[in-house]
Amino acid sequence: MRAARGAAKKTTGSRHRPVLWYYRRMGIERFIGVDLAWAQSQEGARTKVNETGVAAVDGRGVVIDCGWTSGLDETMAWIARTAVDGSTLAFVDAPLVVDNPAGQRPCEREVGRRYGRWKVSANSTNQSSPRRGGVLLRALLQESGWVYDDGRGGPPTGGLVVSECYPYTTLVGASELGYDQERPAYKRPPARVPRARWRAVRAEVCDQLIARMAALATADPPLLLDSHAESRRLIEEPSPQLDADYKHREDLIDALLCAWTAALWSRHGLARCQVLGADTPVPRGSAPTIIAPARPAQMRGRAN
Repeated sequence: MRAARGAAKKTTGSRHRPVLWYYRRMGIERFIGVDLAWAQSQEGARTKVNETGVAAVDGRGVVIDCGWTSGLDETMAWIARTAVDGSTLAFVDAPLVVDNPAGQRPCEREVGRRYGRWKVSANSTNQSSPRRGGVLLRALLQESGWVYDDGRGGPPTGGLVVSECYPYTTLVGASELGYDQERPAYKRPPARVPRARWRAVRAEVCDQLIARMAALATADPPLLLDSHAESRRLIEEPSPQLDADYKHREDLIDALLCAWTAALWSRHGLARCQVLGADTPVPRGSAPTIIAPARPAQMRGRAN
């Protein structure tokens, strides 16, 4: 377990009071983001399990804790320590409900339709997919008293609630981050970038993304990257070029984006976000969906 446990810095000042009052009134006190490692080793296997990025923020945007876990047991233990009982919303970057035998989930197809102009699409997931760590995490959370919510009823006002998100949709769907034309190339190399320069370009793009995330300190809801030692290190240290070190940083960035997306959904609901995959006959609360920030041109029902 490598999750940082440093005490969060207290944030004072009148500019945070209206936001904090809102979350207290609505009953959600903590927002958790999990950038889950989708692949899980088989029982008894000695295969390496990839890191999972984890982050938790409060209604003022203070980073309560953030870091990394390895495997579902460590991730569950971190969530249990970090959640506020009866008042936590967790957003997970991984397929949580997979009920299609083959092909692509409807919510994944809709990512491409709604965000394709911004060069955002989603991988296909079905019941034959080997990487289904999110399904296992959801089952474990539900056994522990959490409720999966597909978002079709709007944001929750209390409880222990988990939903699915996708950070790429946050990057291009939240205007505060400024990616008006296309997603930032902080993961996959664009064709226009020579292979020899890719790692340097990737690090530069990542630093630009972190600067934009740091500017969320004055957003509604806010995100205060400098309020925790581990997230503050993102600002203070340049992004590394070595693949393993870079992936370590990327997982934490995505976890923080998931946590902020949860806060955005709780704060603004369907005025700023949309529920991808909402058109399904299954009962409310159980559909495979992705809750995604959206600009007006990206909203369901609009032609791209």
